[in-house]
Amino acid sequence: MMPRLRHLPTLAALTACLVVPPASAAPSLELGSTSEGTPAVGLKFDWMHDLSDWHPALDLRLATGLLLLPGDDGDDNAAWTLTPALRYSFAGGSAFLEAGVGAGLFLETQLESQRLSTAFQFENRLAIGMRFAFGGELGASAAHYSNARLDLPNEGFEIYSLVYRQPL
Repeated sequence: MMPRLRHLPTLAALTACLVVPPASAAPSLELGSTSEGTPAVGLKFDWMHDLSDWHPALDLRLATGLLLLPGDDGDDNAAWTLTPALRYSFAGGSAFLEAGVGAGLFLETQLESQRLSTAFQFENRLAIGMRFAFGGELGASAAHYSNARLDLPNEGFEIYSLVYRQPL
């Protein structure tokens, strides 16, 4: 029980970032599963930046938040993630594709029976979704986490999730 308490200050600071978001942030909720079968919950905020000077259908989405990975028998893990992604809108702006490379800082270097070897993991992310008339968005995403061979083992894992985002 005591070893888990050493992460309490870090988790509290990361939670404070989510509780007091900047006014222009849009909250999102991600529900999914890892390639190892662990449930995954993402609580994030993101900011959209218009890139129409480069291309009329492009935006830059900057997302940050908590990734919660509740495990079996106290094998819980969590990460703070930071993910920039390019968003391409089509179908009159009602649908989009996203691709991004970001990072995650995990509390533990273990996910169920899998060793991550480093707390720092890169994130590669692909998503597709649709925008509703009232402003909300629903999408599906796939993210791959690994340390890009900074250390061995480099087992990596994936998260497949449904995402709901509601701009404020």
